[in-house]
Amino acid sequence: MAERITVLVVDDEGDVRASLEMILQYEGYDVWTARGGEEALARLTREEQGGKTAAVVLCDVKMPRMDGIETLEKLLARPAPPAVIMISGHGDIQTAVEAVKKGAVDFLEKPLEQNRVLVSIANALREKRLATENKLLRRKISERWELVGETPALAALREQIGRVASSNASVLITGENGTGKEIVARQIHLSSARAAGPFVTVNCAAIPAELIESEFFGHEKGSFTGAHERRIGHFEAASGGTLFLDEIGDMPLNAQAKVLRVLETHEVTRVGSSKPSPIDLRVISATNADLQKAVEEKLFRLDLFYRLNVVPLRVPPLRERLDDVQRLATHFLREIAERTGRAPHHLAPDALNYLRSLDFPGNVRQLRNVLEAATVFAEASAVERVHLERVLANGPGLAATTRALDPASDPFHAPTFEAFKDQSEALFFKRKLAEYGGNVKRTAEMLAMQRSHLYKKLDRYGLKN
Repeated sequence: MAERITVLVVDDEGDVRASLEMILQYEGYDVWTARGGEEALARLTREEQGGKTAAVVLCDVKMPRMDGIETLEKLLARPAPPAVIMISGHGDIQTAVEAVKKGAVDFLEKPLEQNRVLVSIANALREKRLATENKLLRRKISERWELVGETPALAALREQIGRVASSNASVLITGENGTGKEIVARQIHLSSARAAGPFVTVNCAAIPAELIESEFFGHEKGSFTGAHERRIGHFEAASGGTLFLDEIGDMPLNAQAKVLRVLETHEVTRVGSSKPSPIDLRVISATNADLQKAVEEKLFRLDLFYRLNVVPLRVPPLRERLDDVQRLATHFLREIAERTGRAPHHLAPDALNYLRSLDFPGNVRQLRNVLEAATVFAEASAVERVHLERVLANGPGLAATTRALDPASDPFHAPTFEAFKDQSEALFFKRKLAEYGGNVKRTAEMLAMQRSHLYKKLDRYGLKN
């Protein structure tokens, strides 16, 4: 038998409490009553200790000691707030507006009509259910776009995301293919005040040059051959939220000037229209290209680069955070199991050691794909090294990190012991600096050395930014 829904009635008039209790019990609700706000809050606290709670509260506005508005505020401040419906016999519209602004789901006027009360409670329960489902959905979305890992390089990136999320500044995310630039963009969006708004992703490299204006800005019906109906562009679709421009370095030059104008004026004009539409969005861009070099080669506009690169973020490649391989593998294997409906595999120790010995030119995306393919060959619950080798034998090779070094920088190719020590030290500091996100102060602290001494080492080996 389904658990009955509880409604708490808060009113200083005994007749009102008795009438509502009789009506609601007849409709199948459990009913608690209280003569005022303080008594209602005490009742909720007492019942919650026993694992019970009220889903809906009917609360009078005019009550002695603690009035309805103060009671409403305290109810909504609880860890699991109920839906609150305010009731009043004074017909005070201003009070009704104030109550709704503060979070009440409805306002009922005395004398109460039975059907109106029941409809209001049903609507409140539906809104509460939808809010709960929406919260769970957002949590699932957040988990899907989770940044997995605890290495210093990722911790530094996570801290930067937290700082930039609170602003509205444009962000340029750089990093190799497969490092997770879109995940970073979504984390910024989900942590920002725009989280409830849309997140629109545009792959600038995938749009034909002749269609880019229509895709970005939209078009009116009949504005060109094939424009059979009005179309909203990506900029308008992202209004109120975030526009993510992926592979921004591949945007054609003729489109760059138009995008810059939209970013500066906060207005977009559809193709075939002369009337601009206002937009309110945040732009996050990503690229694996060297945009500064593209600017020097006249392939990317300098003014657009400055407009997009207000806050630069770099996503470290997987080879700079190999200690995250185990966490990433566990995450991906669980994700694969949920998607396929099978029990999750685990990574055998020899498989983990093998993965940690490899470089990953395809980065995190490549690791995920390798693991997914390996689960196909793993008949038991463990992914073994042999399964990984079988996958890699049929695809692009992954060199071991010790073999991935250029011979010119490989210490083992050094002609003398002194050269070996210098090259080894240079590689060590380069790796540690990358692990800590380029933060010299943090690197020096973790290496237990003076920052001035580290600066001298970095200068000696040409590692200063």
